[in-house]
Amino acid sequence: MIIEFAQLTIRPGSEWQFETAFPAAIKVLGASKGYLSHELRRSIETSNRYALIVQWQTLEDHTVGFRGSPAFTQWRAQIGPFFESAPVVEHFQAVASAD
Repeated sequence: MIIEFAQLTIRPGSEWQFETAFPAAIKVLGASKGYLSHELRRSIETSNRYALIVQWQTLEDHTVGFRGSPAFTQWRAQIGPFFESAPVVEHFQAVASAD
């Protein structure tokens, strides 16, 4: 399993519209092969910045499967208009855990 961490910076003043559009958009992503779960968090210090954390079975499920699919185009059409800048995306793998 890998974690995708995406920092999303939303146009100031459109946070409510973004949060309203997000549930429909995440259904598109959530139907993708390899998707496991997600979490969206809003910054306390910077109200138009969000952290989107998505768990995928493999890196390729995200980078090849989802990003190369029509679902990605639909996802970006639903939430992309709210972006102030391109999302900053990184992928992480576990090196230690509480288990």
